[in-house]
Amino acid sequence: MSDPTQSDSSAVDASAPAAAPSSDDATPPTSDQVKLALRKVKDPELNLNIIDLGLVYEISVDGSDVQIDMTLTSPGCPAGPQIMGDVERVVKAMPGVAGVNINLVWEPFWSPEKIEPRVRAYMGL
Repeated sequence: MSDPTQSDSSAVDASAPAAAPSSDDATPPTSDQVKLALRKVKDPELNLNIIDLGLVYEISVDGSDVQIDMTLTSPGCPAGPQIMGDVERVVKAMPGVAGVNINLVWEPFWSPEKIEPRVRAYMGL
């Protein structure tokens, strides 16, 4: 007969808190969730988020990997490295994301017409 005062090391302690899920265990985000997260990324010169500016053309999620096709307001945009770094940082911080691939594209070329209509109206464009 076993001694009730000794603990069984193979038993699970029901009173112990469950371990927090790692990003590898989390459900991958949807493209809409990634889009929502990218609203946190702003063009520092215009102080508008990259979604409203129309800089993000496509978001695809394949398992825990996220691919983003995006552009900048111009090929010589001085804030380009900062914006792309912020995109990578924000998306990698999302639960369920293991990898981020940012594809910088120049076609179609960005123009102010790509800005969300409500933001264009606010800007008087």
